[in-house]
Amino acid sequence: MQDQVLAAVEAVRQKSPLVHNITNFVVMQVTANALLAAGASPLMAHEPEELDDLLSIASALVLNIGTLDKAWIASMRQAGELAGRRRVPVVLDPVGAGASRLRTETALTLLNETRPAVVRGNASEIMALSPHLTGDEATTKGVDSTRASHEAETAARDLAARLHCVVSVSGEEDLITDGDSAWLVRGGSPLMTLVTGMGCSATAVTAAHVAVASSPLAGAVAGMAVMASAGEKAAATAQGPGSFLPLFLDALYNLDPRDAAARVRRA
Repeated sequence: MQDQVLAAVEAVRQKSPLVHNITNFVVMQVTANALLAAGASPLMAHEPEELDDLLSIASALVLNIGTLDKAWIASMRQAGELAGRRRVPVVLDPVGAGASRLRTETALTLLNETRPAVVRGNASEIMALSPHLTGDEATTKGVDSTRASHEAETAARDLAARLHCVVSVSGEEDLITDGDSAWLVRGGSPLMTLVTGMGCSATAVTAAHVAVASSPLAGAVAGMAVMASAGEKAAATAQGPGSFLPLFLDALYNLDPRDAAARVRRA
């Protein structure tokens, strides 16, 4: 897996994949800058009339439910359908799943209709989705996780196996699984939880790597390894969340692919 991660990180820089994001207002600028720093090209667009044209040139699609309304939900469903036709990989971020019925139902609809290559969220979000698919019970606070990534391992494996996708769970140690094998990524920093958009950036960076990787699993692992490496390096000199963000973008830009790959181990 480390060789596949290394190859994916290098491929993003060489190919600069175009990542089409239908994401939330709160994080658009941070997400776009993270993609640029990682070597990818960002596109933020949600107007239905242009989705087909844009997805014809996109390498990956991110669906992020952070700021929902009915029009955006319709755009996400349409984009997911078009991406499926064009074989563009979809990465779904079920932001705040479990916090409201609308969020949970929207996430489930997108899961079932778009069949994403990767679902990336925190432990609470992944566990909030699992009872609707497995019959188990889970609790969630919503956008901010109340659970550690290892607590979501069973839910993540089951979700991945049932939907034939990869599930990526962020936490102190990230967990990524395709329902069969599972991988852990160490690194990052607690400061990442104090800066809005870090999780959403992880989803977008994951999509960039899925676009060029040998498999969705390798791409998902690579995306989280890149975030972990840059986050840890930025935190080493940051004085707080205000100085962390620009240092994080610099660390992404100057990232050593070998350092990212070295953070990966089998669960």
